[in-house]
Amino acid sequence: MAQPPNQPSSPAAAADLVIRDVTVVSTRDGSLQAHQDVAISGDRIVSVGPARTDDPDGVPSGAQAVDAGGKYLVPGFNDMHAHMFPRPGGGGDPSGTFDLMLAHGITGFRQMSGSARMLRQRADRTLMPERAPRLLAIPGPVLTPFNAGTAQAAVATVRQQRDEGADFIKAAMMTSEAFYAAQAEARRLGIPILGHLPNGIDVARASGEGVRSVEHLGPGATLLACCSTEQDAVRDKLAARSGPRLPPLKFSFLEPVLDRVLAKVVVNPANMSRQPDIDILAQVTASFDQDAVGPIAQRFVADGTWQVPTLIRSRTTQLCDDPEFAAQPGLRYMAPPTLQTWRKAAAKFAKFPASSRQTFRTVYATMAHLACLLDAAGVRMLAGSDSGGAAWEVPGIALHQEFDELAKAGLPPLRILQMTTWDAADFLGATDVMGTVDAGKHADLVLLDANPVESADHLHQIAGVVRAGRYYAPADIDAIKDSIAASQSVVLRSRCNTGYYFRQEEAIMVLNSKGQLTIPAHLRAKYGLHAGDEVEVVEVGDTLQIVRTEGSESRGQRLVRRLRNTATGQDVAGMSTDQIMALLRGE
Repeated sequence: MAQPPNQPSSPAAAADLVIRDVTVVSTRDGSLQAHQDVAISGDRIVSVGPARTDDPDGVPSGAQAVDAGGKYLVPGFNDMHAHMFPRPGGGGDPSGTFDLMLAHGITGFRQMSGSARMLRQRADRTLMPERAPRLLAIPGPVLTPFNAGTAQAAVATVRQQRDEGADFIKAAMMTSEAFYAAQAEARRLGIPILGHLPNGIDVARASGEGVRSVEHLGPGATLLACCSTEQDAVRDKLAARSGPRLPPLKFSFLEPVLDRVLAKVVVNPANMSRQPDIDILAQVTASFDQDAVGPIAQRFVADGTWQVPTLIRSRTTQLCDDPEFAAQPGLRYMAPPTLQTWRKAAAKFAKFPASSRQTFRTVYATMAHLACLLDAAGVRMLAGSDSGGAAWEVPGIALHQEFDELAKAGLPPLRILQMTTWDAADFLGATDVMGTVDAGKHADLVLLDANPVESADHLHQIAGVVRAGRYYAPADIDAIKDSIAASQSVVLRSRCNTGYYFRQEEAIMVLNSKGQLTIPAHLRAKYGLHAGDEVEVVEVGDTLQIVRTEGSESRGQRLVRRLRNTATGQDVAGMSTDQIMALLRGE
């Protein structure tokens, strides 16, 4: 006869680790099981049952025993919206980032931007360092005007990413037409699509046609518009506010250049706001009607559309110049160039008129209220930080700040715990291996000093972490933090993997004694290179790229000429981000 979930079938004779006399917290309903022994073998929990503290055979010979009397055991935390890998070719080692996440109890994360190379590395088991949180899911490059500028391009990109092994499709800057086309193709192929909703889109239709999760409550005014007494007028204004028009030029050096530009934008998107954008935000918050939340919430519940509020992201964006951010102790882990980027973003934000900054603050407060209303209406939600490029978001710490923001918004402590544990497992269809402290589950656990069901503050009181069966005691956690602080090794240069323009080919070319090389015939044919054509070798960061020299100058080629200084590694030399974005808009 099968045993109940938390009853051992026999003593865990082969256990490597036993957490003794602990209170196990049920993430299903918040109930507590006191005085439990949790036995772990390898990377799995093998038994959970009554403590055997007086039994000399309660801990198998050779096993590590952790005295956890008076402490509480929960599944490891999962950051369900993160960008933890450096830009392809952008340098940087993510190990410090992963260590910092682990030290804060984060044992799993959903990576929200990817690439074909990362998908190959994941398949080859070469993507993740040994001591890192579990990579729960990863997409290919996000859908943007670069690779999904039309409905036809969006469909082709969805097909390609599915074939390359993506777990889901992530939408970002898209038109409604391209978004609907990508949805239909993703639905046909059976791969989830999720992400940012386009400006002015029919949110109810998008939900009904299958968007697995909406990130950042929109973002912007998209979802807030559904809760406005002036919904139609706001939606029309949003639809008229198109994003940057990015020309489909097949110049390879533009990929890292524009990737760097977008990396600057995502540090704080609010800094790119113009007065018409701010006016829409003011209108949608002034006309917000909490009674209007009900119908769209009911639609989300019926369609199974999840929300990932990332309230900490909203706060660092909409209150970027808050002195509290610049004074947070966690900045000691960050590399000086990253801090400089964040301080510049805050200084730029501070230049907005006081009225605009008040509008941004109101947007944040409205977003927090909306998150609470959606939760109360039964909409499924996940905890995510959006750390990995966003201003003032320190990996690991940012998820704990998200817990605090959710608590301040009015969500109960149990719901916050569930959003980072059980709900994450349910969303991923992985409740058989994660989400609760039960036999057979992954040994990814967090030991807490206080009951997390009583207060979300108790989620911060970490007394130990278990990742894949390895126990990290408080001294180990402190040593990890001190090492990262000493090296300031957390570098968040970019989280944009745009999949820009075309899939790059790799080929080995050997220099001769004169420093010349031969471009393989299949690449010459593919890119229309002929004898006598002029090409340039351009330095981009730590790579060399071949660029065709053109005679006439179209608008796109003018963009190439004006951006060429950036290819020398001068980081957009001679042009500000505003100037580049103005050029992309055709101004």
